[in-house]
Amino acid sequence: MLNTSRVLQKRLRCPPTSSRKATSPSWSLLLPGSTKHYSTAKGPPSTSLPKPRLDYRSISENVVFKSLNAFNRKAGLSVGAIQTIENLYAKQKEISGILNSKRHTQSQIEARIQKALRHNDATAKQAALNEAKSLKAQIGQMEKQLVDIEDQLYDLASSVPNDTHPDVPIGPENLAVTLSTHGPHPLPADPARDHVAVGKALGLFDLEAGSQVTGSSWYYLTNEGAILEMALTNYALSVALNHGFSPVITPDVVRTDIARRCGFQPRDHTASQSYHISTVSPASHSSPLEHPTHVHPDLVLAGTAEIPLAGLFANKIIPNSTLPQNIVGYGRAFRAEAGARGADTRGLYRVHQFTKVELFVVSKEEESEALMEEMRKIQVEIFEGLGLSFRVLDMPTEELGASAYRKYDMEAWMPGRGGWGEISSTSNCTDYQSRRLHIRYRKSDADLVPSSSGSSQLAFAHTLNGTAAAVPRLIVALLENGVRFNETGSVVGLDLPSVLERFWLGKRSELIRWV
Repeated sequence: MLNTSRVLQKRLRCPPTSSRKATSPSWSLLLPGSTKHYSTAKGPPSTSLPKPRLDYRSISENVVFKSLNAFNRKAGLSVGAIQTIENLYAKQKEISGILNSKRHTQSQIEARIQKALRHNDATAKQAALNEAKSLKAQIGQMEKQLVDIEDQLYDLASSVPNDTHPDVPIGPENLAVTLSTHGPHPLPADPARDHVAVGKALGLFDLEAGSQVTGSSWYYLTNEGAILEMALTNYALSVALNHGFSPVITPDVVRTDIARRCGFQPRDHTASQSYHISTVSPASHSSPLEHPTHVHPDLVLAGTAEIPLAGLFANKIIPNSTLPQNIVGYGRAFRAEAGARGADTRGLYRVHQFTKVELFVVSKEEESEALMEEMRKIQVEIFEGLGLSFRVLDMPTEELGASAYRKYDMEAWMPGRGGWGEISSTSNCTDYQSRRLHIRYRKSDADLVPSSSGSSQLAFAHTLNGTAAAVPRLIVALLENGVRFNETGSVVGLDLPSVLERFWLGKRSELIRWV
């Protein structure tokens, strides 16, 4: 299968339709690399949501496609995982059939016992009781088998990534396809425009203090830098509101289970991209300096507002008439960014905490592809308004997260860094998140496909997300493209797009010139 030609790969892109509770908990933030302090025992469920409704039948009926799709996306599935799911699902159906038959026999035996009692037939009664006892043991054993199989199915299937749009390029990042370019002609690469030097010269941020107080890749935005963040978030929010999105301010802390259900699971399972917050029982360790041994990482700092926005709809049946539901969230994003190195870690480009404005849409299944294009237009409007030189990319399979069916990235030209830098992305997650979070809607009569029982049909909604503003990346792009120099080459000010002027707070700054 791994040697299949790219032609066959294209054809296979689209499958056929088919704990212990602490009495006085204290809080601790467990940084990446501290997972050795976690208890290895399974803790209590971290949410009250029903178990995810993974489509074992679809996986079993499309083994070749699903295996190739996981391989193309470098999903990290174990060899033969998809075939194992197929075998387990067949075994589950077989045992379920036998179990149903035995339960039917059990009800017949109960009827025989009642008949024997009415006729005062002790012999018949005892024979039926013996048979019932034996059958009960068999049923109990088979029920345990089904639970074990279901656990195995879930563990394997939860790591199977979403399907992939047939137009998505196959391969690594450098095979991304440029869909469009926007804005002015890019400036020449120039290290004098490096945002770190510009920001320090203008007093816009303090990286040294951030490193001293928290650590590397943490920062303070100061003076006009702080006001610039507020202007950018309000500008992005205003564009989204003009397009009918409803505003939401999200919690920055979410349950680990919610993040996992949204598809935030690193390919490298030895490293964590999340900051875990845990409740620690004082009884579990004798000294504040001693590592706790009974810690359940039930909470994480949200890596993006997408997670709490998706959670807003969890376990809900949304009226058909209200779809699509368009919301724009404002929140902080926290990224451990395990493995980041080199130029990406300098300055504000890759940081552990940043403000983010996020577009989120819940839609009918047949509308999500069109809505993804609408979201892209809104993002283009935001970044064109900022006067940036940027391009839109259709990202290849190896760049798709577990939940994404298709993903567009937007990259701005950053002359100080001497290259393109990602400032936004848009993903259509189809029903990947909704199956795990139980986000459903009832189809209208016109769209309804009657089920075998004739009852009305519930469908899993589709979810989409897109970045309206990832503030530090936008600051990098604006500084490197808008810096002003004097005759001697010293940094003297900053040209900013006029769309931000009405969102600017405080007195007029001599450093800023609106263009």
